[in-house]
This record gives sequence, C-alpha cells and structure tokens, in this order.
Amino acid sequence: MRRSSKNRGTAFALAKARYEAMGVDVDGALAILDAISISLQCWQGDDVRGFEERGAPLGGGLAVTGSYPGRARNPEELRGDVQKALSMVPGIHRLALHASYGEFNGRGVDRDEVAPEHFTNWVSWARGLGIALDFNSTYFAHPLAESGFTLAHPDPRIREFWIEHGRRSREIGAAFGRSQGTPCVTNLWIPDGWKDVPADRRGPRERLVESLDAIFKKRFPEATNRDSVEPKLFGLGSESYVAGSYDFYLGYAVSRRKMLCLDTGHFHPTENIAYKLSAVMPWLPGVLLHVSRGVRWDSDHVVTYQDSLVELAQELARNDYLGTVRLGLDYFDASINRVAAWVIGARAFLKAILTALLEPAGELRRLELAGDLTGRLALLEEAKQLPWGAVWEHHCERRGVPPDREWLRDVKRYEESVLLQRA
Repeated sequence: MRRSSKNRGTAFALAKARYEAMGVDVDGALAILDAISISLQCWQGDDVRGFEERGAPLGGGLAVTGSYPGRARNPEELRGDVQKALSMVPGIHRLALHASYGEFNGRGVDRDEVAPEHFTNWVSWARGLGIALDFNSTYFAHPLAESGFTLAHPDPRIREFWIEHGRRSREIGAAFGRSQGTPCVTNLWIPDGWKDVPADRRGPRERLVESLDAIFKKRFPEATNRDSVEPKLFGLGSESYVAGSYDFYLGYAVSRRKMLCLDTGHFHPTENIAYKLSAVMPWLPGVLLHVSRGVRWDSDHVVTYQDSLVELAQELARNDYLGTVRLGLDYFDASINRVAAWVIGARAFLKAILTALLEPAGELRRLELAGDLTGRLALLEEAKQLPWGAVWEHHCERRGVPPDREWLRDVKRYEESVLLQRA
C-alpha cells in the first residue's frame, strides 16, 4: 500500500527532530547528497557486449551469467535503458562508457583507431540529459588479447597496438571533458597475467611500466581528463599472477600522479577497501571507486545496502572525501531486469552515503578524543537504528523520483512495453 505524501512528511519531521536532538544537521546532509554523482556503468545494460560486431569472446577473466530478456542490442536501446534508470535515481549522475561502445556503423574500426567521432551521439545524448560521461579503455574481447596479455605482452608489435588504444582512449576522454565542462575520468584496466606460477614476474611488470609511460606521455589539462589505473588481485585464467596488481598500481599512481581505481571486488574477500582510503589518499591526486558486491570474490553482483557498503560510505563522509573521490558502479548481472539492476545498485549506494552523512560524527569524534571508547561504541550501535529511511523517502520526493516500493512498478511497465518487445 502506498504511503501518502502527508504521511511521508510527518515521518520526515519526526526523523529530523530526532537527528537534530543528536546534533545532526539533516538539511546539510541532504545538500551534500544533492551534489553527489555516481557514474553508472554502461556495460550492465547489454552484458558487456559492446557494439563492435567483432564476435570475440569476452575473455579477460570476465563472465556474465543469466539470460533475462531485454538486453540492449544497439546504442539507441542502451541509451533509452540508461535514461529510464536515471529517472528513478535521485540526483544528477554520470555514465561510464567503454571504448567498445562507440558507434562504428559496421566500418570495422579497430581498437587502435577508435576516436572521439565514434562517440558523437553519446556526447549529444548526455548533453541533452544534463549529465557527464566517463571513459574506459577496452583491453579484452579482442583477438590480440586472447593470450591473456596486452600492455605487458612480450611481442612489441602487440604492445604497440594496445599502447595506441590507450592513447586514443585518453583523447576520447579529453574530448568528453571539453564538451561537458567537467573532467572525464579515463580508467585503464588490463587482464594481463598467468594461470599458473610464472618463471618471470619482473619482466611483464617492466614492460607494463614502459607501456603505461608511453600512453600517459601526452598531458591533458585536469579540467578535461583525469587518468586512473585499476589493479586486480587475480582473475579467471590469471589466478597465479597479475602484472597490474594493487602493489604495482599503487606505486605507479603515486610516482606518476595518477588516480588509483579501487574496485570493491578486486581484493581478497577479507579485505575491505574502506580501510584503505585514508591510507592511500594522502599520496594520490584522487581515487576512483568501482563499487560492486562480490559474493564469491569478484562475482560482480548488484550492489545492495549492507555493512561493507555502509562502512565505505562512512569513510567517505567522515573524512570529507566525497568531494575528491569519484564514485562509480561496476557490476553486470544478466539474471534480473537490467534496468532494475542499475536502480537497485545506485539507490543502495546513495542510501549508504545518506546513512553516513546522518551519523552523529561530531559526537563520535568527541567521545573518541576524550578516550570514552565505551560511549563511542554505544553511540555507533544506537546510530544504526536512527530513522534514516524517512529522510531517504523525503529525499526521493523532493528530487521527483519514486520512493521505495513504487519505482519497481514503473520498471515493470517499461519491461512490458519496451524490454520484452526485443525478445
């Protein structure tokens, strides 16, 4: 049963009073939440297939499972699905594209030839919606990536092919930034690694350094493009060794002043990247977060509201990182409605951030500095049951999007009228 707007208003007033009694500025928290942008991942809408018509297997340790009807088959369908998802997520957000999502019109454009002109329609569409674009180079699903190596490949000709792809990806990102008036984050991830124990761990990493330096040689104004490098612990087919590990890219990002991408699924299951943020932030020009939910390591499940996500949001809010850390989603689930997957994940992340912003942080710090660790723990437990849900519903209403329980009906109507017609 729907709750009336009047009932939601009453619930919000009561919640606000309770928060303010604990010294929490609810209006200030909502103002911060209004300014937050999450970069939705284009690859959720079409199962990471892209529009190259190359037919190469996904590879790179990536796998999409499920066969729910309605996958986007072309750029127009994907843009429509993204737009539908954005209409149900409060705030103004972004879209992250992969290089394989250009519009090549059957011309057989290879990765070392991709250019800004192949994304003209994406730029126009984003401008029309008032959103910004981010970019990712695509180092998988290609014949020259079938060996499992790209930028660290022993063959210099193959390395040069992928180096040129990286250069062109940065040109595209810079073109996005110039057009949209806000920096595009151009992220680089490669799958390079060995299935079994290697005899040489050093060689691939030395080659990778040389390749990266060649890609990043040209400088772009930070107002247009921000470079990010993304580590991974291991992947399918690279269980024993990954050239671009966390230790490698942390050193590279610090020494070359690049952003470091921290993916919540790219670490050991017992590691929580929330605990890494304050350790790496003093040394880096910025961090990009790729948020997913690893059920069995890097399984890329849809993000849901859970303790690990709240802890990540708390680190962002407590340390005032929300203005400097770029936020993005990274999962691909073909077992459920793909539009709903975007909405569930984005709303869950925003809920976690709101919960963190409504935390009585000032009192928690006071207790900690006073050495009252008992009081700190008691207050942390009490904060878990504060009525943030009423504030969330108020936020959705003021931003003109359906509250919980209502948005799914809209997605189901879209499924019947649009998605199922593609089957």
